[in-house]
Amino acid sequence: MSKKKRKEREPITSFDVNKIINPKFLADLDNNELDKLAKETRKHIIQACSLYGGHLSSNLGVVELTIALHKIFDFSQDKLLFDVGHQCYTHKILTGRPLTNLRQKDGVSGFQKRDESPYDHFEAGHSSTALSAATGMAIARDLNKEDYSVVAVVGDASILNGESLEALNHLGQLQNKVIVILNNNDMSITKPVGSMSRMFRKMRLSPSYIKAKDSYKRLMFKTRFGYWLYRVTWNIKNWFARRLIRNNMFEQLGFAYIGPVEGHSFKDLQKALKKAKAQKRSVVVHVRTQKGQGYKPSEKDKTGNWHGVAPFEIESGLPSKPKPQNMRSWSKVYAHLTYQIMEEFEHTVLVTPATLLGSGLEDIFKKFYTRTYDVGIAEMHAFGLATGLALNNKLPIISIYSTFMQRSFDQIIHDLARMNLPSIILVDRAGLVGADGETHQGIFDEAFLLNVPNVTVAMASTPELAKSIYLTSLKTKEPVFIRFPRDYVNLNEVNGKELSIFKGEWLIEQEGRNNDVALITFGPILEQLKPSLPKEVTLINALYQKPFDKNVLSSLFNTKSVIISDSYGTEIGFPLLVKNALIDMGFKGEIITRGIPTSFIEQASISEQLSDFGLDCDSILALVKEQLNNVK
Repeated sequence: MSKKKRKEREPITSFDVNKIINPKFLADLDNNELDKLAKETRKHIIQACSLYGGHLSSNLGVVELTIALHKIFDFSQDKLLFDVGHQCYTHKILTGRPLTNLRQKDGVSGFQKRDESPYDHFEAGHSSTALSAATGMAIARDLNKEDYSVVAVVGDASILNGESLEALNHLGQLQNKVIVILNNNDMSITKPVGSMSRMFRKMRLSPSYIKAKDSYKRLMFKTRFGYWLYRVTWNIKNWFARRLIRNNMFEQLGFAYIGPVEGHSFKDLQKALKKAKAQKRSVVVHVRTQKGQGYKPSEKDKTGNWHGVAPFEIESGLPSKPKPQNMRSWSKVYAHLTYQIMEEFEHTVLVTPATLLGSGLEDIFKKFYTRTYDVGIAEMHAFGLATGLALNNKLPIISIYSTFMQRSFDQIIHDLARMNLPSIILVDRAGLVGADGETHQGIFDEAFLLNVPNVTVAMASTPELAKSIYLTSLKTKEPVFIRFPRDYVNLNEVNGKELSIFKGEWLIEQEGRNNDVALITFGPILEQLKPSLPKEVTLINALYQKPFDKNVLSSLFNTKSVIISDSYGTEIGFPLLVKNALIDMGFKGEIITRGIPTSFIEQASISEQLSDFGLDCDSILALVKEQLNNVK
């Protein structure tokens, strides 16, 4: 719509974001109206996250940027990729997907999802994947002789990961154009780390400089002579700049560079994006944003507490359903144990790839600052670093989420396991994770670890056993992977009794009668099963998933029915290996295995997911009772 027609209509004073069908209406809006839309969009995001949880501060930071992108480009044809993918909430709202039941079962996904909308051309929950995919899309576009733009919005932490740098290195020499939006908010989940992040901070122009520059331009443009003088001085300045000022990293790699651009100014954003769209080669648009913009608690957040949130009260910023004092997350349990171990054993060094806050490691980093390293979103480097530590008389402890550990599979096999190096890997969020959905489930690490030589894999059912496994791991001479779920433990039920265990030990928690039915399982769900398990059933706590306790396994030789249940890994992992071991022993009874399906599990609550797969307490108990009836 032309400016004249825009003046003829009444200005739009409010927006109902729940009624947006597609982003085409943006073409008719002026900057004041876009500001109003941004305000309503932020309200909707805050409201949705307060009800369902989600990635709040990162989405609040890119509201204007996403609206401006949809105004300049047509993403029903053009391709838009977000890196990390959780920055897509505004994009979803503008494409007819209000955040109703965000991250809930059958609700709107917290990430781009291709089967959810024709506006979603890519999907990812892990960082640093967008530039490689965007390069592939641009090459395919040009080979197919098609005409559309490929736009990748990449955070200042995501762009520092190895895959992003590999893609930049390749893309810079190609003629296939990609528009890279560098979202520079000077935050990852917490502060980004490393020398390159410092470089991006130096590239940020001060607001006072930008304001003075704009004021000077407006003053000079008031007269014809002033306009002429401004153009002359501007050209002289650029002539000297091109010859005397060193190009930044992106220009040296072969990209055009625009910026820094104020990321909350529609005027500046539209100007920069139009310029980028007109470029003939790949271009980096460097945008400065504030993470958490528009909500005071998240604006003030310097530690990452508002990055991913549970449901909260908007006015106070406090959790809607605070956990009782007696409940502690398994992450906190292991963080506390790690603190104790690092206090006692000075040869230990803690490494984490950008999961410091999520795993509750803040106190450890403050206390042992010379022996703790947050390497940023660099999982492969984390394991490579651990290799060097282990080779030089240090005991590396790596704290990492299961889903992110997938990215370091080669280092696990080629470096740690092949050289059989002493190390302890704390695998957080092992098993189902609930609302984060397919990209973040921690269900695949168990099966692949069980097939790697030289490694030990364990999961405790109680905090006491967690400590015992941890202490036992200090004595071993190989990589030990200690898995624990995204769950809470009742501290009132902790008896504080220390248990002495050996590597590979299984515990007989309950001796059944008549060798009718035995249940082999492990992890916290075992403690939930114990009070209701029929006394006739033998209950085996398989503390170690690798190696097996062959003595305990042999004791089940005459059992009529053995149930192997794994609520924290896939059906082709621990259950299948134990089944094969029983068969190799010549076991003649019935073997029933239960595990998480080998598939990509969609978002729902953890309890809903366990119930769907028959791996919750009620389903396991029902199976046990059914087998008791069958064997009698």
